[in-house]
Parts: sequence; C-alpha cells; structure tokens
Amino acid sequence: MSTEICCVCDTPIEGAVRALGTRRFCERHYEHLTKDRKGLWLATIAFIVALLLFVLAMQVVGPMLTPALTGGRLVAAGILLAVIPASLWLGVFYLQDRVEPEPKRYVLGVALLSALLASAIGQPLINGFFRVNEWASASLLLKVIAAVFIVGAIQEGLKYAAVRHTVFRSREFDERVDGIIYGSAAGLGYATMLNIQYVIGNGGVDLGIGTMRIVLAALAHASFAGVTGYFLGRAKFEAMGPLWLPAGVALAALLNGAVTVALGSISRPGLHAMPFNGVAVAALVAALTFAFLFRTLRRANQVVLSAASAPSPSAVTG
Repeated sequence: MSTEICCVCDTPIEGAVRALGTRRFCERHYEHLTKDRKGLWLATIAFIVALLLFVLAMQVVGPMLTPALTGGRLVAAGILLAVIPASLWLGVFYLQDRVEPEPKRYVLGVALLSALLASAIGQPLINGFFRVNEWASASLLLKVIAAVFIVGAIQEGLKYAAVRHTVFRSREFDERVDGIIYGSAAGLGYATMLNIQYVIGNGGVDLGIGTMRIVLAALAHASFAGVTGYFLGRAKFEAMGPLWLPAGVALAALLNGAVTVALGSISRPGLHAMPFNGVAVAALVAALTFAFLFRTLRRANQVVLSAASAPSPSAVTG
C-alpha cells in the first residue's frame, strides 16, 4: 500500500489523510489551508486608510517643502515618497500577522523581483517596443486596447511570474490566502519601480501632487495583483484546471486596463494635475477588490469545512 504524501511539505502523512479535490494534506497543512484569517482584511483597510492619511498630510507639508528642495534633493525626496506605500504595507501587515508571519525575505524578494522585472522588461516593452504613449491616445478604442492587451497584459503577466516561479513552489506558501499576500507584494514592487521612474524621469516632482500619483499607482497595482494572487492561491491547493491561471492573469489585465482608463477620465493626466478624487476612487476600488477576494476565500474555506464535518452516506444509512 502506497503512503500518501502531503502536497505542501512533501512528507509522508501520518494519521488521517485530508483531501481537497485531488490534493492530499497532512493535518497541520490542512488546518493552515482552511484557517480563517479575519485580521488580514483589517490590515488591508488599515493600509488603505494609512495611504489616504499620507496623501492628506503631504498636501499640507508638500507645498512647504518643495520650494526648499532643488535638483538632486528633490529627486531624492520623491524617491523616498515612492517607497513609502510598500513600507506601510509591510509594516501594517506584520503588525497584524506577528503570530505566524510570512517570511520577510520571501515577501521582500517577490516585491524586489517584480520591481526588477518592471525596469528590465515591462516598461521597456511598453514604452520602447510597443511605444504605447505615441499612439494609444489617438482614440478611446485604441486607449482601451493598449491599456488591456499591452500594458495590462505585460504588467500583470510579470507580477504573476514574480510569484509563480519563486515562492509559489515554497513550503511557506501553505494556505490559499498567501496568494493574495504575495500577489499584493508583487504589485507594490511593480508600482514602486513605476513611481521611482516617474520621479527620476521628471527630475523631481511637486511633493504634494507627486504623492497622489504615487499612492494611486500603489493602490491600483496592489489590487490588480491581488486578483492574480487569489487565482494562484486556489490553484496550488485545488485542481482548478489548465485554464484557471491564464484566466486569472487575463482578468487582472482587464481590470488593470479598465481601471487605468477610468481613472484617466477622473484625474486629468499630466505632471501637474492629479487631483485627490482619483486617489479616492483608487482606494475604493482597492477596498472593494480585497473585500471580494477575502470574502470569496472565506466562503471556500467554509465549504471545505462543511464537507469535512458532514456525515458520510454510509454513516447516515448504516
């Protein structure tokens, strides 16, 4: 008789064998898989609120600091602002998840890899090879096509790769919600690189207006990649079929393009015009997206636990 192997830790299962679809789990990892982590939703809300407070604070402080900073010091200040959203996310998340946090090196590694992919592959393809900025604004149709099928597809594909080909294979990726956590880290890494390029490319920015653009990008990219992370989390522990992960990336790319175009109509584009209403909409989109993802995972956990606790037909009829 062959010994069952846990699909997470790759060790022989002693005692009861837990199953989800075609996957087999040891007791410890099955418990992880079905654990309800309500605090993650609270941490996400705290992160979004912290970013909004950060924007409001910089609307007061930014206009006072910007005239005093010139040249390299203004660029350095802008770069510092660019890394604050990712730093806030890490801080809020680890305060909530102190009991059993994801390894910092993995979370940071995914974020850094996503940032490097953005710099080395993503933005060169979008701006250099496809030259989206040169033709996409000619009409609304072209803008939507470019936003979804080029910008969205490239950006979300690279964020997916940053998780799928690294931590996804790790034993630390041991519950479905980890997909959202690592996906968000990839999104924030990508957004941080975009924001750094934005600051450097403009030789520094007004700190008040620049902060709004930085936070808007962070909120948007974290929520887009969170969607892909949800699909990754389900795929690792359930038999979802060959089209599941491509569908997840495609949905994230569609959201990326649609939200980007919509925000462009709400917030006038350009270096000196990024009003707070665009940030507020991005915060609402992020909150609704994460609320839907966490709620869907909670329901999936409840279905699994209900099925596990239900009496077998033989027990009922016997």
